[in-house]
Order: sequence, then C-alpha cells, then structure tokens
Amino acid sequence: MHSTLVRVQNVFGFFTTVAFSVAAVIALSTFIHPQTPKATVGLRNVQVVRGRPHYYSYKREEYAHIKFDLDTDLSTLFNWNTKQVFLYLKAVYPSTKAGEPDSEAIIWDAILPGAAAPWHQNHYIHPTPKGTKKPKNSKASPARSHMPAGIVKLDNQRPKYQITDISGKLQNRTDVRLELGWNVQPWVGALLWENWQDYGMWKGLQGGKSELFNFPEIGAKSAKKEKLDVEKGKEGHRLMAGQEQPRKNN
Repeated sequence: MHSTLVRVQNVFGFFTTVAFSVAAVIALSTFIHPQTPKATVGLRNVQVVRGRPHYYSYKREEYAHIKFDLDTDLSTLFNWNTKQVFLYLKAVYPSTKAGEPDSEAIIWDAILPGAAAPWHQNHYIHPTPKGTKKPKNSKASPARSHMPAGIVKLDNQRPKYQITDISGKLQNRTDVRLELGWNVQPWVGALLWENWQDYGMWKGLQGGKSELFNFPEIGAKSAKKEKLDVEKGKEGHRLMAGQEQPRKNN
C-alpha cells in the first residue's frame, strides 16, 4: 500500500499532466482560426521642434510631433484563446550610419481587450456616437464598447509619445514611414506578433504602412499642412476679391 503522501503526489502529477495537455490543445487550436487583418495608416501632419520632449529631460534636443489617421479591422485576431491585443504605431526611418538597422520609435499604443479581459486604463474605448445618450446608473465596464473588438478608427490623432533620436537630430531625415504592429496575448500559449506574410490560414497584414515622408526643418510645416494653408489663403483672396471696394470721397 502506498502512503497518503505518495497518493497525493500521483493525483497532483496526473492533474498537471491533464491541465498541460488541455492548455496545449487550446493553444494549438487557434492555428485553425482564419486571420485576415487589414489596416490603413495615413500621415496628417509632422513637425520637428527643438526643446525638451519630456518633463524629465535634462537637455534640449530635436523631437518630432506626428498626427495621423488610423483605420483597422483586426477582429479576426480575436478567438476563444485571445485575452487582449497590444496595438502600437511606430515611426521607422533609416539610421545615420550605414549598415545599421532602421531606427524605430513608438508614437501611439493601446490595448484592445477581449471579451473576458480585465479592465485596464490603457484600453482603447470607441468614442460614443453623436446623439447617443448614455444610460443612467450604468454599471457596464468602461472598457466595453458598441464596436466589435479589433476595430479602431482614428482621425487626425495626436501622438502619445514624441520621437527623439540618439543623435539628437531629426530635421531633414528622409524616407520615414508609419508602421502598425501588434502583440496578441493569449490566455494560454506563446505571444504572437504581427505577420506580414501568409502562414496557412493566417493571412499577412494588408496595408498597415504609410507612404514615405520626410522630417521637415525645425519650425517648417509639412507638405500637407502647407498645401492646406495655401488653399485657405486662396479661398480668402477670392472672398476678398468678391467684396465691393470702398469708394473714395473726392
């Protein structure tokens, strides 16, 4: 006869083996869930400023302030094993030294929660549609939304973080692009990052990159901003031309 301690050890060992097997099956079963992520990223405005990008910065340096548009459909990333998706947008630009990898800097991020994920202050919450009244005495979690998980729509969004470079200089840097990325955090299993190529039933991200642009000189306006100001100036000139000129008294 085995002692009580040996029997407890056998039961615990059997339990952990079953739990590990079930967790492995759940983690592997997500590979049969189709994924077709789509995203559109657009630049709205970019400016380079010289100053202290953060309140704890001890020196003045050049930093970039980027406004952008983002429209994503990542709903297929959510399945029975998805806890949440950490979504981020980064600026990628060539390094100043040849042979070194491109520099990357995150300008915006958010957490896209799953159905049972606990609330977090960095959760992305869809704006309430205009004309919709919030119910009184609502006890619903602020992380829940009227939109499906994975849908993000941002227009002329301000960045969360300013871009700085190790060299301290950013103006006149060329071939910059905005690139979307994510990290799928499952309940069980390994963390999964964005994929740009097809892997079986998982399709690569369609879009997710902006057109190339340059960091302007300090204080200079971006091309889109300058074009908008020119159009506004022309419109104002036309309005002034249509007004009657005051008569001069002889």
